[in-house]
Amino acid sequence: MHSLFLPAIGLQLVLFAGLFSLDGSSIYAAKKMETEDKYLWLEDVTGEQALDWAREQNDESTSELKASKTFEPLEERFLTILDSHERIPYVRKYGDYFYNFWQDEANPKGILRRTTFKEFRKDDPEWETVLDLDLLAKEENENWVWQGFTPLYPDYDRSLLRLSRGGADASVIREFSLKEKKFIDGGFHLPEAKSDIAWKDKDTLYVGTDFGEGSLTDSGYPRIIKSWKRGTDLADAKTIFEGKKEDVSAGVHVQHDTEYPYEFLSRSVTFWTNEVLVRRGDKWVKIEKPDDAEVDTFRDQILLTLRSDWKVDGKTYPAGALLACDFDAYLEGNRDMDLLFTPTERSSLDSKSGTKNWLLLNVLENVKNKIYRLRKTKDGWERQAVEIPDVKKADIWSVDWHDSDDYWLLISDFITPSSLYYGTVGKGLPEKVKSLPDFFDTEGLIVEQFEVLSKDGTRVPYFQVSREGMKHDGKDPTLLYGYGGFEIPMLPNYSAIVGSGWLEQEGVFVMANIRGGGEFGPKWHQAALKENRQRSYDDFIAVAEDLIERKVTSPEHLGIRGGSNGGLLVGNMLVQRPDLFKAIICGVPLLDMKRFNKLLAGASWVGEYGDPDNPDEWEYIQRYSPYHLVEKDAEYPRVLFTTSTRDDRVHPGHARKMVAKMKDQGHDVIYYENIEGGHGGAANNEQRAFVEALVYTFLMNELK
Repeated sequence: MHSLFLPAIGLQLVLFAGLFSLDGSSIYAAKKMETEDKYLWLEDVTGEQALDWAREQNDESTSELKASKTFEPLEERFLTILDSHERIPYVRKYGDYFYNFWQDEANPKGILRRTTFKEFRKDDPEWETVLDLDLLAKEENENWVWQGFTPLYPDYDRSLLRLSRGGADASVIREFSLKEKKFIDGGFHLPEAKSDIAWKDKDTLYVGTDFGEGSLTDSGYPRIIKSWKRGTDLADAKTIFEGKKEDVSAGVHVQHDTEYPYEFLSRSVTFWTNEVLVRRGDKWVKIEKPDDAEVDTFRDQILLTLRSDWKVDGKTYPAGALLACDFDAYLEGNRDMDLLFTPTERSSLDSKSGTKNWLLLNVLENVKNKIYRLRKTKDGWERQAVEIPDVKKADIWSVDWHDSDDYWLLISDFITPSSLYYGTVGKGLPEKVKSLPDFFDTEGLIVEQFEVLSKDGTRVPYFQVSREGMKHDGKDPTLLYGYGGFEIPMLPNYSAIVGSGWLEQEGVFVMANIRGGGEFGPKWHQAALKENRQRSYDDFIAVAEDLIERKVTSPEHLGIRGGSNGGLLVGNMLVQRPDLFKAIICGVPLLDMKRFNKLLAGASWVGEYGDPDNPDEWEYIQRYSPYHLVEKDAEYPRVLFTTSTRDDRVHPGHARKMVAKMKDQGHDVIYYENIEGGHGGAANNEQRAFVEALVYTFLMNELK
């Protein structure tokens, strides 16, 4: 099964009045936008002056928070959880082995290891180490962070390993023998870059990387795809495809299979639109489709997931629908599509996965998962529900789609430890093979789902995790989390960090399903694009006000958290409704919306936010640019800003500049920058535990 994915800003972390109008207009009307930015020097990521500033801020924040009596116990508890050998070792099957990448106290950088399925089913499997990343980093004097590997079908010996310095998105790619457990002498090797690469065959790669001047898009991703033969210089590789400099990226994907092989090239024109070509013989054929439709394959079928309504051959297919057609017939012009999924106002397609004979659809119905299995027969598509335990969240994916109908099923919710099941489509209930222990005390905790009307009358759902018999006196410390972007749904999930760091401390946890996300499909997302971004913020405000109205909490005890696009969300809560909150955690955020498109991967998100260089679009973008809206004379809740020096997706300059500006205005904010760690904010479990201990110590200090 194939899917063409775009570079994403997505959330990587383990969770996250009076003078101001609800849409921020009075802030904007009263404020003269700066024409010069005196904090630009903080955009010099590794500049000595900027790093000295970051270290000084780190000293201040850690001195304060580490002095709290809650910090050290939390850090120890979090590290114990993150290093626990009782975690589920998620595996991928390649050939006869199941591979897993594992980090713990003995292997902080991690090991690539493998086992057999017979061993994997045991409580304490015997693992064979394939690569020790700690040892490699020591031998090569590099701060390597694992980013994955791509073995070559069908013998799964040769593999392309991605290794990042310090956790950045950019990685070094090196050829590795899984059988001999060593790097190939003279094998394929790419220097550090945001590369897109795929095996064509054992001696040929399709490569998109930094080939030198003019080879990258404005977003910093590959623009050119080349065919590279073993034993030749990369400079001599043959160009097979070129996108435009203003595109987001060019990409390549090869689906290796004896029965249904496919080769694809893609040109991501914007974050949400693309062109896709498929190889037919010696030619690359463009697939005619709606510009914003996603292309997948299942056996001999082309699958199209629509992001907008599509009128074709007298029929109209709705946004969010999944369509299928014989691939060859489709290329010849046939548009008699089979409708495999039709969305409703409160349902959407969360994901899809193919086994050898079945297509598995994971559907969200009012933000709860339902699984269906489909297969094509001579009479059409057969469709049946897959029975799963009654939980809020389920993920399903193929064990080995080349050879079997086996699948993995992961079930979870906020207070139910995640369990991994192994099953075969059509052969009864799956078998539980692994489960997390109870990492935190859930006795007396209940999960409830509520709805609130947003400013324009839209029903917005949210989940609340709290103690049974809560007094509703407005005094419960409450953490409200949100994201609201890039069609990414926020779903119930078991987080031992949230559980031990907040719920066990008598806190209430709330997750808001605001517009901009993917909870109800593309229309839910598109409702908050660009000039309509304020709808996300109105939704979040409505949830906060509902929590206060229901006396779950009060502004004195309400904190919020968001990361990445969610950092932009909580940044806007800071400047739009500071009266609603007491504490804010703003992680790896976008905040300067005038320059976001000039920083790292920011140009790729113009399709989400708009183009600040276009005067008409800057007119609305500036109304949700927290960096430009923060005021000296306003009263703000306290904020902890976190980011990473090695985040090469969302520039650390956003958080740096916001903190410097707010401090100069006299506001009480604190800041922590991990000097490595990438967009996830941390590169190993020790760093993750430290940052999360800072976060929850800050929240307890401010909200209790």
